[in-house]
Amino acid sequence: MAVVREFTLPDLGEGLTGAEIVRWLVQVGDVVAVDQPVVEVETAKAMVDVPCPYGGVVTARYGEEGAEVPVGAPLITVAVPGGSDDGSGPPVTGSAVDGGSGNVLVGYGTAAPTARRRRVQPSPGPLRETTAAAPGGPLRGAPAVAPGEPSHKTAAAPGGPVPETVVCPTGPLPVISPLVRRLAREHDVDLRRLKGSGPEGLILRADVERAVAATAPASVAPAPGTPAPVAPAPAATAPAPTATAPEGERVPLRGVRGAVADKLARSRREIPDASCWVDADATELLAARKAMNAAGGPKVSVLALLARICTAALARFPELNATVDMGSREIIRLPGVHLGFAAQTDRGLVVPVVRDAQKRTLEGLSEEIARLTEAARTGTLAPAQLTGGTFTLNNYGVFGVDGSTPIINHPEAAMLGVGRISPKPWVHQGELAVRQVVQLSFTFDHRVCDGGTAGGFLRYVADCVEQPMVLLRRL
Repeated sequence: MAVVREFTLPDLGEGLTGAEIVRWLVQVGDVVAVDQPVVEVETAKAMVDVPCPYGGVVTARYGEEGAEVPVGAPLITVAVPGGSDDGSGPPVTGSAVDGGSGNVLVGYGTAAPTARRRRVQPSPGPLRETTAAAPGGPLRGAPAVAPGEPSHKTAAAPGGPVPETVVCPTGPLPVISPLVRRLAREHDVDLRRLKGSGPEGLILRADVERAVAATAPASVAPAPGTPAPVAPAPAATAPAPTATAPEGERVPLRGVRGAVADKLARSRREIPDASCWVDADATELLAARKAMNAAGGPKVSVLALLARICTAALARFPELNATVDMGSREIIRLPGVHLGFAAQTDRGLVVPVVRDAQKRTLEGLSEEIARLTEAARTGTLAPAQLTGGTFTLNNYGVFGVDGSTPIINHPEAAMLGVGRISPKPWVHQGELAVRQVVQLSFTFDHRVCDGGTAGGFLRYVADCVEQPMVLLRRL
């Protein structure tokens, strides 16, 4: 004997309420092991493989690739041998194993279940829990109605026997084929009120079709000698006006694009931001990087140098490493710098976070930024690596533009934007020269500080770009 277990999309955490099915990793009829990934989904933050906490035979899949699935909706059903979730031991009930299988979602682990369904106890009446035979065997069907209750039989319909209706207990239905479920949905047939004609009560397509035919209004034959009524001619009616939809392609706002849209819109609604900018001569910064990389060892990127400058500037102006709690009307100054940096990927804009950036060396920052960037490009970032930032560095110079006014990454309080570094005429030591110039733009939440603090931060960053030796004072 095997029990059919329903595995639902688990709570992904981090405020996520659903995911999009990207690719199914199993087919109906496949044998899966405990914690084997069964589907690849895309959340608003990352692409993840969802492992199933049950081992057995996949009996049904729910949702096509590209469909949105809310948390708690069924993903698959699995026929678990012997009534246990891993094929051994006593039967286990509920949508998840007590204490968890250890790996409901990659990067999170199994959360403790918030609610459990009771196992339907056998009773003297014909109602009992829906079970399925071991892989390769038949399924046991739902029983008939309890004694003393009306049978709920429908009127006979031509073309086949009347489908017997029953009340099926809460739990997995004795249905394997997704086509049967879809046919029932299209015709509003309640599968829990059908008794299957298949092996051990399995509901077949013919059962649903008979139920549809039985509910159709039957034509009444006229009495002998009575002339058939003549149908009146249909009255000419004007066509109903139809609303014209705007022309153009409609692209759903979901996944990463939808999350970005929600976050940026919230930032604009809630944060009174202001921006300032300055041009800086980055010639000496590039020369310092070249000298570091020529000395051997891990290569240092320009973004890592700018990240190190940001951590030094935030130590000097801690008011900007903060967030605002309007519920308590407080500014919360944060002790650690969790530095986010914007990365453009094929899936859209993401902001990986370097944890405790103020504690890392320049080489450590460069290695961590490179690692997170590669993970972002391949779509393997965990949701925890995309949240919890306190300050963001946005290098839009990679797109070949000079300046921008960044939108703050809510609920942070500031963002530094960096344009392209390009040769331009510049007055250097009293003479006109061609230097490597970059534009720095700084957007800040005016609730956490005034313009003097923001201007001081940006000026310090520009000084470090122009004279990297300034950093040595704080190392």
